[in-house]
Amino acid sequence: MRILVTGGAGFIGSHIVDAYLQEGHEVSIIDDLSSGKQENINPQAKFFKIDVGATEVEDIFKQGRFDVVNHHAAQMDVRKSVADPIFDARVNILGSLKLLQNCVKYKVKKFIFASTGGAIYGEQEKFPAPESHPTKPLSPYGVSKLAGEHYLFFYKMTYNMSSIILRYANVYGPRQDPHGEAGVVAIFAQKLLRGEQPVINGDGMQSRDFIYVGDVVRANVLALSCNGGGVFNIGSSRETTIKQLFKELADIAVVKFQEKYGPPKNGEQRRSVIDFKHAQKVLGWSPQVSLEEGLGKTVDYFKSNR
Repeated sequence: MRILVTGGAGFIGSHIVDAYLQEGHEVSIIDDLSSGKQENINPQAKFFKIDVGATEVEDIFKQGRFDVVNHHAAQMDVRKSVADPIFDARVNILGSLKLLQNCVKYKVKKFIFASTGGAIYGEQEKFPAPESHPTKPLSPYGVSKLAGEHYLFFYKMTYNMSSIILRYANVYGPRQDPHGEAGVVAIFAQKLLRGEQPVINGDGMQSRDFIYVGDVVRANVLALSCNGGGVFNIGSSRETTIKQLFKELADIAVVKFQEKYGPPKNGEQRRSVIDFKHAQKVLGWSPQVSLEEGLGKTVDYFKSNR
């Protein structure tokens, strides 16, 4: 297949590009390198340094004649979305719409969309949350991802475009940048290995569902062969508090730090854990890497890339 991966120089997107190439697909990448990195780009892929919203993207579609678009380019920082919701909407909503218009014009068969399984549900009523859970996002980031899902429904009904929506839990693993929009695992791991004191926001009892990037990649590979479309939670269904995460990472990194607490952050929900049974039933997907194993791999990566 001919596949376009947006955000293919980023943390998650670059791993997906590697897997698609390994499967024998022809892969092109769009990334403006605002958060993606040149060193993450697989040399076997065609690379275009460009914003997904640029008018020149149409030329890439015209030449590429893609079968699938895998859309991972995004503004991913929840806190930044709270501080600047207009910027978040411009990147995540308008950028996605411009891609979808090109998909219609150049007859792309399938659109795989990276959504959020944490921010989209808001403060949960059920644990773990299934895909049918009410969507009440507490941040503009969650709102923009939900808007993307609604637009995909419109494009399916109007243009019969198949779409797979993958609602990710908190993804972590090698290549995650411990700066910018980084997740807590990357931030804590790097600080602990540098001998610096990590700061836990709030009381540390807020919980998250952590999923290893390799498991997320498998979901994106399985999505290629999924007939029709659908919305799928991609998480572990395991709830871990930030306090527990800190202790596990400190043990793996073999460093001794007492917990240090800071003020809670705006736009962050208290508990987040999602149910993956639907993905297991339809995609044949379930998480394979335990949190302990995944954290070990992540710490090893940061050790070798200090």
